[in-house]
Amino acid sequence: MDVMHFSNTVVKIKKEIAKEIIGLKDIIDQVLIALIAGGNVLLEGVPGLGKTHLVKTLAKVLDLEFNRIQFTPDLMPSDIIGTNILVKDEKGSSTFRFQAGPVFSNLVLADEINRATPKTQSALLEAMQEHTVTVAGVTRKLPQPYFVLATQNPLEQEGTYPLPEAQLDRFLFKLLLDLPSLDELHKIVDLTTGAQEQKAEKAADAAIIMELIQLAIQVPIAKPVQDYALRLVMNTHPQLETSPGITKRFVRYGSSPRGAQAIIQGSKVRALMEGRYNVSFEDIRNIAYPALRHRVFLNYQAISEGKSPDDVIREIIEATDE
Repeated sequence: MDVMHFSNTVVKIKKEIAKEIIGLKDIIDQVLIALIAGGNVLLEGVPGLGKTHLVKTLAKVLDLEFNRIQFTPDLMPSDIIGTNILVKDEKGSSTFRFQAGPVFSNLVLADEINRATPKTQSALLEAMQEHTVTVAGVTRKLPQPYFVLATQNPLEQEGTYPLPEAQLDRFLFKLLLDLPSLDELHKIVDLTTGAQEQKAEKAADAAIIMELIQLAIQVPIAKPVQDYALRLVMNTHPQLETSPGITKRFVRYGSSPRGAQAIIQGSKVRALMEGRYNVSFEDIRNIAYPALRHRVFLNYQAISEGKSPDDVIREIIEATDE
């Protein structure tokens, strides 16, 4: 597969998704970038913005095995990863057999992930990072490609369990869904309350996705561009003398090395989607927001002044020279 084939495949995928998803162009682009980079995505937005529908449409267009897990406070780890069950054969002998949970699929939708207890949330950690599941001392590999797309509602915090930093860090991107414009709202209402003529159809499959992933890995990145990305990440740490004033003033904890990996991986895919076989400084700046907004933790002063992680990231980018 070459750059042209890559670009054409992505355009075809986006065209099919657009048949059922109105607007969300940037979100769709960033979700595809994350998936082709081999990462997981956290979608945050108020109810009704199409988070779940987007993931289901994506599974249909990519022809991937799809499972949805509705996270609730009473959900147990075994409900997600599976468990050993006792079965009897025709002779009456009893044996244990592994009953796979919904995590065993290519695309897993973890709906309202912050509604489950930390014990249940942690059941996803191994799957998200190592793409394996260990039950009763036996480690099983998950199907490839493998992605977890999780959703959460930022408004209703009653009866929820905030994701721990270790789990947030395992999401390549955190994406924020905004309210649709008036024109987009008209189209959404027309599409959902009338006779829907267009249905999204298959535009790729697991084998093609793996080819896209392999091509993205091979994209070269110049040393100065990579150095710029890494300095951006280093500048999120307030304890470093070289960090800009905005970081020392508003940031409590900076990004882990996974933030640097996310920026580099995402930038390579974005470059290919733009028809280039090299990473630019603009790619780095564009990917910095979804890659760092859940890895930069603000202090009380930032919160009291109404600063968001994106505000701080924007100023860190402005303070970091190419």
